[in-house]
Amino acid sequence: MTTDYDLAIVGAGAAGLTAAIFARRTAPSARIVLLDGAPKIGAKILISGGGRCNVTHDVVHADDFNGNRNAVGKVLRTFTVEQTVEWFAAMGVGLKREETGKLFPVTDKARTVVDALLRECEGVEVRTGARVAGIGPIGPIGPIGLTLADGTALTARTVILATGGRSVPRTGSDGGGYLLARTLGHTVTEVFPALVPLLVEDGHWVTTLSGTSVEAELSVRSGSGKVLVRHRGSLLFTHFGLSGPLALDISRHWIAARKDGASLVANFLPGETFESLEAQLVRERNPRATIASVLRGRLPERLLETLAQSGPLASLTKDDRRRIVRALVEQPIPVTRDRGFDYAEVTAGGIPLSEIDLSTMASRKCAGLYLCGEILDVDGRIGGYNFQWAWASGRLAGVHAARSLHILPRA
Repeated sequence: MTTDYDLAIVGAGAAGLTAAIFARRTAPSARIVLLDGAPKIGAKILISGGGRCNVTHDVVHADDFNGNRNAVGKVLRTFTVEQTVEWFAAMGVGLKREETGKLFPVTDKARTVVDALLRECEGVEVRTGARVAGIGPIGPIGPIGLTLADGTALTARTVILATGGRSVPRTGSDGGGYLLARTLGHTVTEVFPALVPLLVEDGHWVTTLSGTSVEAELSVRSGSGKVLVRHRGSLLFTHFGLSGPLALDISRHWIAARKDGASLVANFLPGETFESLEAQLVRERNPRATIASVLRGRLPERLLETLAQSGPLASLTKDDRRRIVRALVEQPIPVTRDRGFDYAEVTAGGIPLSEIDLSTMASRKCAGLYLCGEILDVDGRIGGYNFQWAWASGRLAGVHAARSLHILPRA
């Protein structure tokens, strides 16, 4: 049966563009089409990293991700950070390392990244406004048929699903790919926002410190008080609650555990415990010292004014002193909900990695199908990790989907 294309890639985000580039390199004669429902390519890349695009991190390990870490590591090892940096350099995009370990284009412009990726897609037919609304194999060993939202029907020998998850749906990442994957036999785990700001109770003191940031530690605790996850980093107080790298990193863990009664607890003096801070204050010999004066320079003034205002230490009762100490190192944060997919940087959950051959990114459920990127049940920390997953999984899918076509290069 004659097909319209040898390879159709659904979704032109970071993973889909990478898949297209490496598929074209692997099978230069293949008829490849890249389909995206958005009017312009790369919308999510363009808004990432505050418009600068945090391309990757200088060190990336499987432990930086949630999901099956052994499986994630297997994919990451096929395309390392060093290889990613070299790849971007070859495309004319130099990367610079910031103090946090994040790697950005030297231009500080995400547009540099998108333009380079699109240049490398030369020879690939790129179609915008081409949302795939239906998909299915044609016969037991035939090609895969795709139906666009406008009714156009296409066929392809091989398909790569790189549709993303549900985060920032205005960019076209609205979860539609999950339905396509289900149609082709895949299951989808529960999906929820990750790397997303958190909202607190109305009127809580946190909202009065909007704009203040602090190095802190957040822990998700079970209903019995057991620490499930603990992260340390920069925390930003906002008019609605918590944001900044620390809040975003901890968010998916709180969301995943909240139905079981989990709570969020903050330590604004990482490294200190109730006992160590209590002992320090007890040892203070200056009769005019206050808790705020002892801690001045270690915490923002606005936070000290909120949590540590008191008279001289010498005049405090033991219970009052301990109450303030606990407020500083074991402060419950009454989170009510997250800000949702509109504000989430990535999606948690998706298609289980157990349904993918991780040496090729081929589907174990449907012949001729490959999957990569955020549609899979993988999500990483903030800092370029999720892009590294997109580059690595997209490259693997593109290379092996192209090899499966058995098309020899033109002489």
